[in-house]
Order: sequence, then structure tokens, then C-alpha cells
Amino acid sequence: MPRTTDVAAHISSLEPALRLVEKIRRVLGTTICRCLEEPGVVEIMLNADGTLWIERLSAGMECIGTMLPSQAESVICSVAAYHKEIVTRENPIFEGELPLNGERFEALIPPVVSAPVFTIRLKASKIFTLAEYVSASIMTEHQREMIESAVLNRRNILVVGGTGTGKTTLTNAIIEAIERLAPDHRLIIIEDTAEIQCSAKNVNLLHATDTVDMLRLLKATMRLRPDRILVGEVRGPEALALLKAWNTGHPGGAATVHANGARAGLIRLEQLIAESSANPMQRLIAEAVNVIVSIIKTPEGRKIDEILTVRGFQDGDYVLI
Repeated sequence: MPRTTDVAAHISSLEPALRLVEKIRRVLGTTICRCLEEPGVVEIMLNADGTLWIERLSAGMECIGTMLPSQAESVICSVAAYHKEIVTRENPIFEGELPLNGERFEALIPPVVSAPVFTIRLKASKIFTLAEYVSASIMTEHQREMIESAVLNRRNILVVGGTGTGKTTLTNAIIEAIERLAPDHRLIIIEDTAEIQCSAKNVNLLHATDTVDMLRLLKATMRLRPDRILVGEVRGPEALALLKAWNTGHPGGAATVHANGARAGLIRLEQLIAESSANPMQRLIAEAVNVIVSIIKTPEGRKIDEILTVRGFQDGDYVLI
């Protein structure tokens, strides 16, 4: 049992961080704090002209007010201070988590922008199942069956889409299908910001940091005895390590990549792999990626654009059906 003095010392060490959290709430203001608690809000954005915008899951963007540059800079510096970092003209970009509910926080100050800007990406308020995607007319029943068949047969799934299309939310739905259809599998989830949600019984979540990148985490994952490896978003040289892991005894994973279409997702993987290898890796990509799910944003809402199966790489091109 800890001694009273130890408990007091621990509480005392937490006080500066707790004070910073309260300061962050205060400088964010009631409008943003209210939006952070509102179901369906996906993103909160501050532009350099001082306008505040939100995007909801079922609607477009809406301007909700303004924020002074001094207030915005106070928000950014306070969040950075919580993470023991400093934002300056020489170090004008900050990436991290908002210490309220773990929201993703991206911020920039002059001189790279004319006035402070930031974006807060909220976690999904709930995990939508594939069946709910069908009910919402985001995907068809046939598309749901294709994804569940891929999960059952331990096919590696690549989720592709542009900014704000809902790649992570869709990945959460695929993970829910994995939990339901393969409940005994051990999952290792890797991401740089905590956005993926998983309630599996046997799961480890690894988060990249400034000193431990996703490539290093992927290498460590191989010793954690995973059945399936899932990556929040592939955006660097870790792409090659992930494909090798999928291709050497750890099938049935999922990952997202930023691309505007299924075939474009494979080209994007080529570009990312080129950051760590000068050798073309199209055949490895074709062997490791089995199914591509493309999600887009339309005027009517988000839609599963296409689901393609990768059959190989022949005559200089991917064979997709």
C-alpha cells in the first residue's frame, strides 16, 4: 500500500498538467468545448482569418464563430506545453493529442501561416458496424458481404480515400467485424494518433511518438505474436515493413492510405515504399494487399465507391477485379 507521502507527491506532480488542461478548456472557449461534446462532430477548424468551422458526420462544413489570434496562440502554446514542447517561429508546427479526450490536434503559427491555425479531429462518437453502413446507404449489402468474406478468409484489406472521407471510421467497422468473426485472434494496432477503437479481448495498441516511429513499432510488433496487424494510416517507409509482415505469416490485417481511388491506393503504396527502397515492389504489393475498399465523399454523403480484389501484377500493371 503506498505511503501517504508518496500519494501526496504523486498528486503534486500531476497538478501542473491538470492546471494546463483546465487552461486549455478555458482558452478554447465554450463554443469549441460544446462542439467537442456534440455527437456527430468530426472536425473543428480555425482558419487564419479567425473563422471557426465544424464538420459533422451527416452534413457539410459550417462556420460557428471567430477566434482572436492571441486566443488561438494561447490554445496552441498551452497544448504544446502539456506535451512539454514549445512552439516558436523557428518551430511553428505542432502535432499531438488534445489532452481532453485524446483528439488529434494539428497547429501552425507564423511565419508558415499569416495567423495561428489549428484543426481538431475528434474520435468517432460510436463504432458503426458494417450493417449500419448498409442501413445508411453508404455501402450495399453485396459490399458488406465482400468485406466480411475478406475478414473470414484472412485477406488483407486496404482502405483508401481522400481527406475527410471517413477512412478511420470505416476501419473501425472492419475491426468490429474482425472481433465478431474471429474473436480468438490476437490483434496488434499501430497508429500515430489514437483514433482506432477496438473492444477485442486480446489486443495491444501501439502509438508512435517523436522518438519511436511506426516503422520501429512494426518491427517490434513481429515479436508480440500477432494474428492480425492493423495500421491506422500508412504514410511513410513503414509501408514496406507492413507488407512484408502481412506476407510472412500475419494475414488478415487492415490499413488505410490517403488516395483518391482503389488503383491510386496501390500507386500510393509504391511511392511510400520508394522512401525506404530503390527496388520496385509491385509484386510484393500485389501479393500482400488482397482487397481494396475505396470510400468517397459525395454531395449526398459518404459512399463506398468500389471494392476490388487484387489478383496479381502482370505486364506492368495490377490485375484488379
